[in-house]
Amino acid sequence: MRKKLDLDTWVRKEHFLFFKQFDEPYYGVTVTMTCTAAYAFAKEKKVSFFLYTMYLALAASQKIAKFTYRIEGDEVYVHDQVDGGSTVGRANGTFGFGSFPYAPSLDEFIVTANQEVEQLQQSNELVRSSATNIIRFSSLPWINFTSISHARMFGIEDSCPKISFGKMTVHENGERSMPVSIHVHHALVDGLHVGRFIDSFQQLMNNGV
Repeated sequence: MRKKLDLDTWVRKEHFLFFKQFDEPYYGVTVTMTCTAAYAFAKEKKVSFFLYTMYLALAASQKIAKFTYRIEGDEVYVHDQVDGGSTVGRANGTFGFGSFPYAPSLDEFIVTANQEVEQLQQSNELVRSSATNIIRFSSLPWINFTSISHARMFGIEDSCPKISFGKMTVHENGERSMPVSIHVHHALVDGLHVGRFIDSFQQLMNNGV
């Protein structure tokens, strides 16, 4: 479900109108996230660390209102729920695009996500969902990146956040960390909101849901 935002009463109306006209309205940050507890939990529960991390990022996104906003034409819509859309690697070295609906229950999310991964790994199709209420995820577990950029088709309207996970590093003290890149549309999301998302995400990585 979604509802149209009343732009005339929105405190960010002028910011929306200002950044919406930019040729490149996306901006991004890369941060180092501690993932010691999250990795241990995923191993204990025998679930994919990537899927668990995606789930926690989605859970954090539900809490940050601006991460549920999407632009359609000249209007802004607020979605009740945002889901995941992610690349999924295949044995032949290619990847597919998967859809991962959010669920309040981790167990429910993992069952559906595992089914989607299995289906994609048996296919050669490259079809990306046209849904707007998604966060676009990707994983680069081979690269300890310090920044990242994304391919874009400027002729197609897009306002979905993009989140990428990098290579995990194991430190001498046994702690684990990984880089996380977050790109957002500045007409909808300011640095304040990105900071709140990072704080919420890190808290969930430490303590779970």
